[in-house]
Amino acid sequence: MFAHLTIPDLINFFVIATGVGVCFLFLIFLLDPRLRKDVRRYFRLFFSFVVSYLLFHLVRMLLDGLPGTVVRYAIYSVTFLEFAVSGIMVFLLSGLILFIADPESNLKKKIATYFFVVVGMHIALLFFSQFANIFYSFDGNNVYHREALYFLSNIPSIAIMGMDIYLLIRYRSKFDRKILRALWVYMLAPLAGILLQLISPAIQFLIFAMTIAGIIMFITIIAYLAQKHQAQQKESARLETELSMAKRIQADMLPNIFPAFPERTEFDIYASMDPAKEVGGDFYDFFLLDDDHLAIVMADVSGKGVPAALFMMISKILVQNYSMMGLDPKSALEAVNEQICKNNREEMFVTVWLGMLDLTTGRLVAANAGHEYPVLKTPNGPFELVKDKHGFVIGGMEGVKYTEYELNLEKGAKLFLYTDGVPEATDIENTQFGTDRMLTALNECADSSPEQILQHMDASIRDFIKNAPQFDDCTMLCLQYFGKPD
Repeated sequence: MFAHLTIPDLINFFVIATGVGVCFLFLIFLLDPRLRKDVRRYFRLFFSFVVSYLLFHLVRMLLDGLPGTVVRYAIYSVTFLEFAVSGIMVFLLSGLILFIADPESNLKKKIATYFFVVVGMHIALLFFSQFANIFYSFDGNNVYHREALYFLSNIPSIAIMGMDIYLLIRYRSKFDRKILRALWVYMLAPLAGILLQLISPAIQFLIFAMTIAGIIMFITIIAYLAQKHQAQQKESARLETELSMAKRIQADMLPNIFPAFPERTEFDIYASMDPAKEVGGDFYDFFLLDDDHLAIVMADVSGKGVPAALFMMISKILVQNYSMMGLDPKSALEAVNEQICKNNREEMFVTVWLGMLDLTTGRLVAANAGHEYPVLKTPNGPFELVKDKHGFVIGGMEGVKYTEYELNLEKGAKLFLYTDGVPEATDIENTQFGTDRMLTALNECADSSPEQILQHMDASIRDFIKNAPQFDDCTMLCLQYFGKPD
């Protein structure tokens, strides 16, 4: 059956078999889940077409010269597919260039249109050639012969290759040097193979050149992507470490040791902050202004993450500093606003509720800069919103004036402060927790300690949102006033 095979034919078989084997090894390698999905998808497509091209060529060689009408139809069909696939292989290089250099390029549609036009014309000519013997023919013994116009069969591939050259030149600055060299090798290797084939037509230098260039390109790109992935992993680990450290620093900036003032019997206070990201923009604070006065702060910075956390730290320090200078709540907020507005190029802002409690009398003087309403519980009543007058946010505009108001805390009264992350906690159906549910949860444990109230509130929120992601920082504070002992 294969008596007609020559030494060049055997060499060609070896080259094709080696190429097919290597491609299958790469396809197995591409099953590795550690590779990016888009990388695996592209190269699976690429090597599938290479294998198809090689197998079509191999089948044509095996059928070449075998007698029979069925063989004749088969050999024409296989040759047609071989020539069609070759154009697609050249086009895949265009996709690879854009895939690496500019994944979001708007050239994709134009290049795809160009490809379909060129390949469509190519396939039409191939189909016509089956009957008119334009590119190639088979004699009565089913032996393959190139015709005088065979060179025209390479025009579509050359046309698509011209597009590849344009893309490589246009995006050359986007590539690592090794990858750029590998892409040029893959594109120019077929030309070298064609030149060698003109010298020795019997040996398929074109297939050999394409296979070797494909292997070089694949190994180079995979090695580059692996190196890049490793560098990204290291960078991610570094950022994760830094964010973890920033989270600890931020947590340490807030009062976090409870009971906060174990020696003081006039009040009990507890607070918590649960950031939506590694670090957050919410903050609470409480500190003694003197032996008889306690300052309480609840605030929410616009935005989330690291910028909000930095802005939060600045705001917290300023509020505390101006409060400790002896200013009343409205004057302290006005001073903080002026200071922040002086250098606020990012145009961030912070909502702040600031109160100062006289521990002897229970008189609470407060000012609200655009923050949520506080919630108050009298000794014999439920938790209820205190709809105070809101001022403008801190950092929004210079020259803002704030208004103070007073609350008289009786012995046993409780004050609950929070950020909008509490009522705006959202479940998977995009329903918010809301103020009504917040008040219900507070009144379910109205007689509990501040710590127990916050724990119950946190459990209620988590039970409501279930598996939904947390979109906003969730910060709460609860104070119970006992007053001076009789």
